[in-house]
Amino acid sequence: MSKVYQQEMLDQWTFADVWETVADAVPERIAQRHARRDHTWREFDTRADGIAAALMRAGLKQQAKVALYLHNAPEYLETAFAAMKAGLVPVNTNYRYVEDELVYLWDDADASAVVFHGGFTDRVDAVRLRCPAVRLWLHVDDGTTPCPAWASRYEAAASAAPGRVRAAWGRSGDDLILIYTGGTTGLPRGVMWRQHDLFLASNTTGDPETADTRHVRDRLGRSAPPMGLPAAPLMHGTGFVFAATILNRGGTVLTLPGQVFDPAALLDAAQASSVTDLCIVGDAFCRPIVDALDGDPGRWDLSALKVVSSSGMMWSAGVKQRLLKHAPGVLMIDFLNSSEASGLGRSLTSAKRSDRGARFRLGDNAFVIDDDGSPVTPGSGIPGRLAVRGRIPLGYYKDPVKTAATFPIIGGVRCAIPGDYATVEADGSITLLGRGSVSINTGGEKVFPEEVEEVIKTYPAVRDAVVVGLPDARFGQVVAAMVEAPGWSGSDRDALIEHARRRLARHKVPRIIMPVASVERGPNGKASYPDVARRISEWLQHTAKA
Repeated sequence: MSKVYQQEMLDQWTFADVWETVADAVPERIAQRHARRDHTWREFDTRADGIAAALMRAGLKQQAKVALYLHNAPEYLETAFAAMKAGLVPVNTNYRYVEDELVYLWDDADASAVVFHGGFTDRVDAVRLRCPAVRLWLHVDDGTTPCPAWASRYEAAASAAPGRVRAAWGRSGDDLILIYTGGTTGLPRGVMWRQHDLFLASNTTGDPETADTRHVRDRLGRSAPPMGLPAAPLMHGTGFVFAATILNRGGTVLTLPGQVFDPAALLDAAQASSVTDLCIVGDAFCRPIVDALDGDPGRWDLSALKVVSSSGMMWSAGVKQRLLKHAPGVLMIDFLNSSEASGLGRSLTSAKRSDRGARFRLGDNAFVIDDDGSPVTPGSGIPGRLAVRGRIPLGYYKDPVKTAATFPIIGGVRCAIPGDYATVEADGSITLLGRGSVSINTGGEKVFPEEVEEVIKTYPAVRDAVVVGLPDARFGQVVAAMVEAPGWSGSDRDALIEHARRRLARHKVPRIIMPVASVERGPNGKASYPDVARRISEWLQHTAKA
């Protein structure tokens, strides 16, 4: 084995090493496309070097946290690349969060730098004094608000690359990526993924277990590079991991400039750029897309589209079949993944095959256990919890209690149990039943009911409240609240919604509010969430008939 080859046989994978290898091999290939502007791989690499250098000049040390408070745009992936180049940790930030939520997240993550779009300047200004640990605020000019005096200009840093950046402490497969999620953990929790594990868990290129940059260069010429469009926000794990896999393959990530999901704009972009890979989040994205296709048949040519993938929310069989009529050559992959677990299962739909409804094929390292921790017998009809071993996260950042609950030792092996329940069919496939907790999944966003309940109960007219998720054709579930409010009046509904909007991200604000004399808690003080959901559903039906 030659000395050069020995040097390239790295112990573990890091995303920065892979992306730098691609940039060196195909520098003029397009890495990112946004608002009709292309960034080559050379530009992607050098601009990330500039941001990495700025982060290090600000005094950030090994594995310091860099919060990405950004819409889908080239700066999102540039900043993630920059952080990983410098051995720092990228941290996603939900751009729907309001002030208190931002302060909580950045404090919990120990953020040392925040990169934010200009449109968020006022909100950042309102919280920055409450975040004293942040050493650098980087302002991304989006044509809205000028860079304030307390921040630095992102573009100036990106344009001042000093050359290839590598910190004195180097890089490691142990370097983290933090993916913050609400999920069933209550307040947002940071899921800690080692880069080596996340790279291999999402590996679609057959890369070996041991990092080998020569292998990366060799495979770049064996197939046409993909053009990937993440319809989902990059600040969600689904969107970010999808984009990362496109970059790992030496392809192009196409992001849409609009801040509101527009199915016609997505289809226009998919056709204009010959998108091959599309990432969505279940029916919340796919239903509007097929509605647009059905409403204007023949307008869009989707012949280049090869794969549509979804994760994080149920994707109904009927909507898949509607899409297949307009894109008969596409393969639809419904991944049963979460921020805490990858490889639980998947469902495939194409013109030649279709897995039924909520039926999934278990991943190679996935299994289903009963309440005693024993494997569920196929065909028994007994519901169990999905679990997976192998490439899984280290746990939740700074939360050993919830880490122990979600990542237990089973049979001497550390596993991830994110909370999904399923039955195992006689053929070994599984039928997904949903989360065993009361967590609400609305349009791919996880909502923790108790957080919303506490906000509602701060409204003067409300004495008690219970929040549940009700079925919805587009979003999977919508947030609904039963409020105990003896003096309730017609004006209180709008006032309560406005009260909640000032304290919660928009997707957490209840769309349905049912006033009652009592929420009817049990003797132990607990509410029956299934009973509350039933009562609200019956009330809606009665109201519709009236």
